[in-house]
Amino acid sequence: MSKKSLPELPLAGWQDTLKTFHMWSQIVGKIALAKTPLINHYWNATLRVTPRGLTTLPLADASVGSFSIEFDLVAHQLVIKCENGETRSIELYPRTVSDFYNAVMAVLGELKIEADIWTMPVEVEDPIRFTEDTIHSSYDPEYIERFREILIWTNGVFREFRSRFVGKSSPVHFFWGSFDMAVTRFNGERAPERDGADSITREAYSHKCISHGFWCGSGAIQEPAFYAYAAPEPDGCKVAQISPPESYYHLDLSEFILPYEAVRNSASPEGTLLDFLQSTYSAAADLGSWDRGQLER
Repeated sequence: MSKKSLPELPLAGWQDTLKTFHMWSQIVGKIALAKTPLINHYWNATLRVTPRGLTTLPLADASVGSFSIEFDLVAHQLVIKCENGETRSIELYPRTVSDFYNAVMAVLGELKIEADIWTMPVEVEDPIRFTEDTIHSSYDPEYIERFREILIWTNGVFREFRSRFVGKSSPVHFFWGSFDMAVTRFNGERAPERDGADSITREAYSHKCISHGFWCGSGAIQEPAFYAYAAPEPDGCKVAQISPPESYYHLDLSEFILPYEAVRNSASPEGTLLDFLQSTYSAAADLGSWDRGQLER
């Protein structure tokens, strides 16, 4: 994708749609969590980018065998495809989270797929149960399509970056809890135990890692941005030299940040993003004494 085709995605322009779609993605993600065996760091439950949107990995249920659930953001449908040939679609339009949840569960019921999930959202402030959420009900197709374009483009750049690493690495995947796309590298060493960490955090950060990602903005960052961080963070990251010039270290988040607009408006968006990914990885890996000769191509 060229620079010219990278769309704007101002947070203020689609915040209501973003919040609604975030909840819809959590419903699908929780089904994936319930219908797959645990893979390290919960990679089994994440969503993956497709040419048309976001999908689960193949899920399993005794009634239909293998099935998948995809957000088709071109046709604006949630599509459930089953090994036995059954296919069901649910239209995506301005509808409440409660209505969407009921529609999904009704279709799964028709297919005799059992999906008992915890209906409380995670990783959000002031969560409302899916069954009771009549507040979030927006769906702007134009912004959803912009979001899809950015995910597809970012997925390609992240995959290029991932190919440079021969150590353990996550796939490029989408986390429905925090609503961000990420790719994470590991050096093979166990990480120190985190005091007070819950079981999910302990699993996610069981080993030392450097993670890169994209998210649409929230909290302290009110714009779409790329990020990078090391866990645990080695001394010196806060003052490390990184590039491009528009990138910086955010003290409150303990993350390196590169605004999406800086990438979109650059002469070479792909080159600018790869520069950020490589420079932040190099800084954190060197400060953390990673054996880069054994981990990189």
